[in-house]
Amino acid sequence: DQASAGHDGHSPASTPASPASPASPGGRNSADVAFAQGMIPHHRQAVEMADLAPGRAGSDEVRSLAAEIKKAQGPEITTLSGWLTSWGEEQPAEDAGGHAAHGAGGMMSAQDMELLRKASGAAFDRAFLRMMIEHHEGAVAMARTETAEGSHAPAREMAGGITASQTAEIERMEKLLGEIGES
Repeated sequence: DQASAGHDGHSPASTPASPASPASPGGRNSADVAFAQGMIPHHRQAVEMADLAPGRAGSDEVRSLAAEIKKAQGPEITTLSGWLTSWGEEQPAEDAGGHAAHGAGGMMSAQDMELLRKASGAAFDRAFLRMMIEHHEGAVAMARTETAEGSHAPAREMAGGITASQTAEIERMEKLLGEIGES
């Protein structure tokens, strides 16, 4: 319903400082709820992956990228969670989707995560980059769905930001993977 999204030009509630800003009646729809409930476990897993980089990555560039991913996605989890609370919707459990079937929205399986935990140096860098590229592709797909179908202006704004930033990070990671080598 595009009619209810016409107020997005003046939405101070979209700042991360006010994650629990209430949605106006009709200001959100099922796509907005699905976006928040799906993106929270997705972001949690990206943060979990990024947390492995400081002690395992061989490349300063991979460590730096992981830190940037964590810095961006941590606050978004808080904002998404605040929206769900203000909407009276259920929060994803801490382990919800954390290790979904491989490929579900780019989520890594428990086996993938174990492989990443055991890798180090260039092997970690290659595995991290390959997995995070796939993970980001899943997030971009979810964000594009929100942009197309959501009605909560701040959620659509966040989705647009995720699409832009993670598409740029995918390009950066593909370039890095080429430099490190696929072997």
